[in-house]
Amino acid sequence: MINNDPWARWNWQSVYPAPAKLNLFLHVVGRRPDGYHLLQSLFCLVDHGDRLRFVSRSDGQISLATPLPGVSPEDDLTVRAARLLQAQTGTRLGVEISVEKRLPMGGGLGGGSSDAATVLLALNHLWQLRLSRQRLQDIGLTLGADVPVFVFGKNAFAEGVGERLQTIDLPPAWYVVLEPPVQVPTAAIFTAPELKRDTPPMQISDWRPNAGHNDLEAVATARFPVIAEYLRWLSGFAEARMSGSGACVFAAFPSVEAAQTVFRQRPAGMHGWLAAGLDQHPLSELVR
Repeated sequence: MINNDPWARWNWQSVYPAPAKLNLFLHVVGRRPDGYHLLQSLFCLVDHGDRLRFVSRSDGQISLATPLPGVSPEDDLTVRAARLLQAQTGTRLGVEISVEKRLPMGGGLGGGSSDAATVLLALNHLWQLRLSRQRLQDIGLTLGADVPVFVFGKNAFAEGVGERLQTIDLPPAWYVVLEPPVQVPTAAIFTAPELKRDTPPMQISDWRPNAGHNDLEAVATARFPVIAEYLRWLSGFAEARMSGSGACVFAAFPSVEAAQTVFRQRPAGMHGWLAAGLDQHPLSELVR
C-alpha cells in the first residue's frame, strides 16, 4: 500500500532535493534609498539541482560534512539556515548536513539559496517545528532574496527585492541549460554603473512566453564574453536568455525530444543539461 503522508515519506533517511530556478525574465524597475534594487522576475523551478542529506545530532551542534572549496562552513548558507532556524525556535536539536552539489556556483540558478530553503523545509519537518510557510519565507529572506521563492514552492511572479510572490501557471516545457566556464559575482553586476535600472513595470496579466528580458544580461556579457558566445549559439535554435546575474543561459522547448535534438548539437566542451519545468517544489507538501 502506498503511503501518501509526507510526514512518513520524508524522513532522516531521505535525500532532499534543492531544485534550480530559471529567471524567465528579470527587470530592474528601480532602486530603494537603502541601495537595494527593485525587481520584477518570473521564477521557474526545474527538475535538476543539488541533493541534501541530514543526520540527527542530539548535542545541538550544526556541522557541514561537505564544505565547499573556499567557503568557510560558518559562511555556508546551509549552516546559516540551520542555525537561524535553531535561534528562531529555541530547539536544542542539531544536525549534520551533506550537500551533493550539482549546480555551479555563480551560475544564476539559485543553487545556494535553494540549498538554504531545503534546509529550512527539511529541518522544520525533521525537527517537528511546524512553522508556517510564511514564517519560513520570512526567515529565508534574511539569508538572501532568492531563498523565499524556493520556500514558496511554486513558479512565481516576483516583485520588490524578490520577496513579493504571486503564483503563476506556466506552460509545460523542457529547458536546455548551458554552463559557461565562469563564475559571475552577483554584487559586481548589480553595482555596475551601466546597469539599466528603470525598466517600466509589468503587470502579471501582461506576461506571455518569451515576454520581457534580463536587464543584467548586457552587463554580464560585456564583462564575461564567454556568456555571449553561449547565448549566440543557443539563440540559433530558440529564444535564449541568461538566468539571474549569470553565468548560465537557457532556452525552452516544447518537448524532451526537441530539447535533446538541440543539446546533442552543442560544440565540444560546452557543458550543460536538460530539465523539465516543475509545477511545484518537490518538498512543498511538507509545510502549510
